[in-house]
Amino acid sequence: MDKMQDIRRQTLALLVDNEPGVLSQIARLFSRKGYNIEAFAAGPTENPGVTRITIDVLADEPHTELLCNQLRKLYPVHSVKRLNTGNSIYRELMLIKVRADSSERRNDVIQLANIFRAQIIDVSLETLTLGMTGDAEKMDGLENIMNEFEVLEIARTGVVAIERGKATINDKSKESGEFNYGKNVL
Repeated sequence: MDKMQDIRRQTLALLVDNEPGVLSQIARLFSRKGYNIEAFAAGPTENPGVTRITIDVLADEPHTELLCNQLRKLYPVHSVKRLNTGNSIYRELMLIKVRADSSERRNDVIQLANIFRAQIIDVSLETLTLGMTGDAEKMDGLENIMNEFEVLEIARTGVVAIERGKATINDKSKESGEFNYGKNVL
């Protein structure tokens, strides 16, 4: 079987201490193992001392499991969970600025934005900036359509994901207190 067939986009969700240097540790781990991070999003959680990170990486099953195990060994990492598309919700934010230097072009862009359920978030005499949340395919579709109007700039957040239903990221993969030197355990 061809090894390239086994490689696919994997989404990992992590809970980590909210402190300087944590993101660097995680990025170095991926670099040392020879993996490029395809998308990376980090933000606060319900606990101000904890950050949630969502990472997309191209890897096969055994290497993804290896990455998860290596991440779990890092001191500031509380939890690591591999998300699958069947039971998770994925969203991304995209801001896209397009040339719209005539009323006809502005109207065309606005009509297309409405079809994609994008919001007009900034208007100038020469440009329109749209904002949209959704899955990557939806973002790619809007971007492809907007290329007709000369895309001037794009900013995308990368994917954030959460499991459906009552499942949470709070796996108990570390023994209670294992790396808890005076810190709150989730």
